[in-house]
Amino acid sequence: MSRGGSGGRTRVRTARGRSPQSTRWLERQLNDPYVKRAKAEGYRSRAAYKLIELDERFRFLKGVSRVVDLGIAPGGWTQVVRKQVPSARVVGIDLLPVDPIDGVAIFQLDFNDARAPDLLIEALDGPADLVLSDMAANTVGHPQTDHLRTMGLVENAAAFAYDVLRPGGAFVAKVLAGGADSDLVAELKRNFATVKHAKPPASRKDSSEWYVVAQGFKGRSADPHS
Repeated sequence: MSRGGSGGRTRVRTARGRSPQSTRWLERQLNDPYVKRAKAEGYRSRAAYKLIELDERFRFLKGVSRVVDLGIAPGGWTQVVRKQVPSARVVGIDLLPVDPIDGVAIFQLDFNDARAPDLLIEALDGPADLVLSDMAANTVGHPQTDHLRTMGLVENAAAFAYDVLRPGGAFVAKVLAGGADSDLVAELKRNFATVKHAKPPASRKDSSEWYVVAQGFKGRSADPHS
């Protein structure tokens, strides 16, 4: 399937039934230092390092006791939370099946399902210190449509965060190139003390993803829609 290349790089031979795009993806995975590190350190995905790097900069995991992970599959972000704050209660949700994680309540359900918020809130059993969202809509190949669909998820995640966060809590969400829309940023700034955009080193340079980090939740009274 593969052979050594110059400088120790693994090259992937083409195979019957595998598209050139799949071959490039496989080669990139085999040579990705974060993929190798994740396997060595027991994380389910390289995405774990995005959260680690964001937390190194913003310190939103410090002292958390209740965390919601929206778009939890395959579980790398929750693994980071459990490793850094073992006592924290974590609840997660995803359309995709997720192998169990010790001490974590996981729901296989569309976050946009009307039942989802109540299920998460009940499992959380108290106000959240942190809402994480690594959700992204399945792409259709049309940039504007893909952007709108993903930003719709971010807006829904933010609305959920306003309902469940304790004062002082934080919201971290994946957005796309250019960051969050101006209307969403304005709303986040009304509800949080600080709102920043960041692209962690583990996020591939050719990826359009960025993250918005909102900290210091002001409480439900700050929400102009309440």
